Amino acid sequence: MTSVTLKTPHSGEYEQPTGLFINNEWVKGVDGKTFEVINPSDESVICSVHEATEKDVDIAVAAARKAFEGPWRKETPENRGKLLVKLADLFEKNIDILAAAESLDNGKAITMAKGDVGACAGTLRYYGGWSDKIEGKVIETTHDTFNYTRKEPIGVCGQIIPWNFPLLMWAWKIGPAVACGNTVVMKTAEQTPLSALIACNLVKEAGFPPGVINVISGFGKVAGAALSAHMDVDKIAFTGSTVVGRQVMKAAAGSNLKKVTLELGGKSPNIVFDDADIDNAISWVNFGIYFNHGQCCCAGSRVYVQEGIYDKFIQRFKERAAKNAVGDPFDETTFQGPQVSQVQFDRIMSYIEAGKQAGATIETGGKRKGDKGFFIEPTIFSNVTEDMKIVQEEIFGPVCSISKFKTKEEAIAVGNNTTYGLAAAVHTTNLNTAIEVSNALRAGTVWVNTYNALHHQLPFGGYKESGIGRELGEAALDNYTQTKTVSIRLGDALFG
Repeated sequence: MTSVTLKTPHSGEYEQPTGLFINNEWVKGVDGKTFEVINPSDESVICSVHEATEKDVDIAVAAARKAFEGPWRKETPENRGKLLVKLADLFEKNIDILAAAESLDNGKAITMAKGDVGACAGTLRYYGGWSDKIEGKVIETTHDTFNYTRKEPIGVCGQIIPWNFPLLMWAWKIGPAVACGNTVVMKTAEQTPLSALIACNLVKEAGFPPGVINVISGFGKVAGAALSAHMDVDKIAFTGSTVVGRQVMKAAAGSNLKKVTLELGGKSPNIVFDDADIDNAISWVNFGIYFNHGQCCCAGSRVYVQEGIYDKFIQRFKERAAKNAVGDPFDETTFQGPQVSQVQFDRIMSYIEAGKQAGATIETGGKRKGDKGFFIEPTIFSNVTEDMKIVQEEIFGPVCSISKFKTKEEAIAVGNNTTYGLAAAVHTTNLNTAIEVSNALRAGTVWVNTYNALHHQLPFGGYKESGIGRELGEAALDNYTQTKTVSIRLGDALFG
């Protein structure tokens, strides 16, 4: 099996196999195909990894099925939990190389990448704790029946994760699936396979049986499509764009009607009232849009500020955005690294051009930063209208629009004026306003006087076209279990 020596400023050299991780072994793709992984900071080739095709998906699914029907199904919930906790410990032990790999192929600032690794460990440990607490019920109906329910695993779960949070989505998906007793075939994003491959080394070290966790690198139109339509996959979970989410759902329906969960796009409103603590609000609005280079499904890309503080807010927000350190992700002072790829860079720049053509005003940014790598300046548009492309469509980059509003009712109306419903935020010192507006916004998560406050105990998912189902928290367990009802008629045959 081929391997690559990863060289990073923070973790030195690390030898990593670049094959497909199936049955706890590194294997080549059946067709022998590979593809290049690009460093978005300097546009150089990091390495090549093996590409999974439909044939490899078949092999990985067969391995997952064998494990599910065999030893894994007999594993105790307690031991499943211990394995997840051990894996969490190994993530913490290997934080430097995991974070470095994330920064290398994703471009994520190293401090943010280390935060992601810590969050992965927290997620895996949390679901390790849930493994032996997934319980059914006894339900009384009539005097001559004994009824109970069981929460049973679904089976073989296909999981397709995105490039913006490669390692975190790995943990968000694998944690609850494995805790519930399922087996997994995961396809990583072709732009960012490296940290997931390193995580697979830790899966084996933690002691997971072969076939429980299988991870393949490949392209969505080939491996992702094959996984979504596979007749022996019982459930598919996808995080990514709404456009692709529709295709996944169609494939699931057109095959074996497998269960589906989708965490999709967003165009989240960030609403600032006159009575807000303006310094605090500016800090969180800045973090809400520019965190992770704006490549965040819940990014607060539509900023609405009440007219009484609008002029002061926009001036100070411009000043704050200009201070964001954009550059080398391995520099610990960097806040914003490059966009993930040339395709994403071009897409964002096309939206910026569309905003200018539509008559919006660039308050700051709007240009490429430097002449190498996929860096874009933090960008703010004003003088926008609700029908503009930059206000309605998900840009997935460091670009936001800012508008003023008069009344609370208007803020709610414009906040809900989107086909998405993943997240929103409200900034106010009035508790009544905070609760009233939060309850009125059609979004799966609403933050008050903060932003991006995600935690493994809190459910996360969307309304409307932002998805189906919930990640994280106890709610995620519902994605990976099915309820069986057993009803026993009491009588001589059973109880003498």
